[in-house]
Amino acid sequence: MKEKIQLAIARKIQHWQNLLERDYRRQRQGYFKQPPKNFVIDKPYRLVHPEFMEIGDDVYLGPNCMLDCMVEYPGPELNPPADITPQRFQPRLVIGNRVSATGGLQLAACREIVIEDDVLFATNINITDALHGYSRVDVPYKFQNMWQIAPITVKRGSWIGQNVVITPGVTIGEMCIIGANSVVNESVPDYSIAVGAPARVIKRWDESARDWVNIRN
Repeated sequence: MKEKIQLAIARKIQHWQNLLERDYRRQRQGYFKQPPKNFVIDKPYRLVHPEFMEIGDDVYLGPNCMLDCMVEYPGPELNPPADITPQRFQPRLVIGNRVSATGGLQLAACREIVIEDDVLFATNINITDALHGYSRVDVPYKFQNMWQIAPITVKRGSWIGQNVVITPGVTIGEMCIIGANSVVNESVPDYSIAVGAPARVIKRWDESARDWVNIRN
């Protein structure tokens, strides 16, 4: 009798494990607009409305990543008061081919975030195309409308360093480097190195010299 009970419990555990693994595979592949090839995202992770996401092939995202397409704000998970009317959005999140992130990548799109091919992300990076509103002091900020909503693009081949924040409306040019701990609130031209908070361009690639040259402010 004891063995039968143990066998039944083992089968039930296996059943739930199979369901979880099936859901994991669906989240990685089947829920996107077009299933990517060789897409790996390490657990734990969070995908919010992946039907608005376009993921390229051969993408690797390390653990603790969150990809969030916001269709409304505030969402029910924030338990807003009854008199708060959520904003509605039609978001788009695009990740190109061969993009890789060490982990802790947070992409939150109300309008549009585009990550082009071969971009390299270090750890703990926040890219959000909207800011929390703060026009009132009688309503908690978490329930106020998102504002300054503007698309973000990180172009081909760029390298985004540790702990970087990229704010709404910014375009990072091709083959750029953004130094660790930078806050990027202005667009960065192609073939540039930018650092700081706020980030400023300190070097640009000189094709004739085939080297990085310092930029004098």
